[in-house]
Amino acid sequence: MKLLVCIKQVPDMESRFKPDAAGTWYSESDLAWRMNEYDEFAVEQAVQLREKLGEGAELTVLSIGPDRVVEAVKKALAMGCDNAVHIQDPAAALKDPWQIASMIAAFAKDRAFDLIFTGMQSQDRGSAQVGVTVAEQLGLACTTTIVGFEYDNGTITTKRELEGGVKGVVKLKTPALVTCQLGLNVPRYPTLPNIMKAKKKEIVAIAAAELLREEPLTTTASFHPPAKKGGGIVLEGEVGSLVDQLIGILKEKTAVLR
Repeated sequence: MKLLVCIKQVPDMESRFKPDAAGTWYSESDLAWRMNEYDEFAVEQAVQLREKLGEGAELTVLSIGPDRVVEAVKKALAMGCDNAVHIQDPAAALKDPWQIASMIAAFAKDRAFDLIFTGMQSQDRGSAQVGVTVAEQLGLACTTTIVGFEYDNGTITTKRELEGGVKGVVKLKTPALVTCQLGLNVPRYPTLPNIMKAKKKEIVAIAAAELLREEPLTTTASFHPPAKKGGGIVLEGEVGSLVDQLIGILKEKTAVLR
């Protein structure tokens, strides 16, 4: 059985973001990078299935981006992926979800993957479009936002997270694609021996130009922080005076006491 898991490297969400010089995305200077959190659940589920299937299965991890994404790929290899593909694209951040999905689909098209795992969405762009678009382009059955997964003899049974805490159960026949949500599993920490083994695993590099044939369908017009709002007011003094001040402020600045 051939498995593929797609991952993205994103900035740590604790980073301080600022627009780049063009004002269309964030500046990459002074950022710490990590594997997209949703993709960690996808990798863990793919590795669990790989372990269940044994020697008859092969798990490939794929990532698109500049040279730095190799660090995220190495983590996926250390978690248990067998081999890796790096689609080299220094300008990946400028590609829209349609183009990213098109590159993944172009790679996967003739490789007969039985099951593809992706994260539900990326933490930086958050479009939640890439996984489902890959499935559409490849003509695969697809289910999204899964929080439960079982595989048995070519049939996948997934539990989906819906609105209001409601869960839905979906069954699919392979080949198929699933997008993974928080709560699906607990991603493992790579052990030192597995980190050392990962260094010997193959990472195939492919230039983005070899796979990308599509023009963007959307463009980012502007990337900017939210407008600053007025600061708070600190009142000091005796309780009676504070009450009078507060009532005055409420009358002047709000409609609460009008």
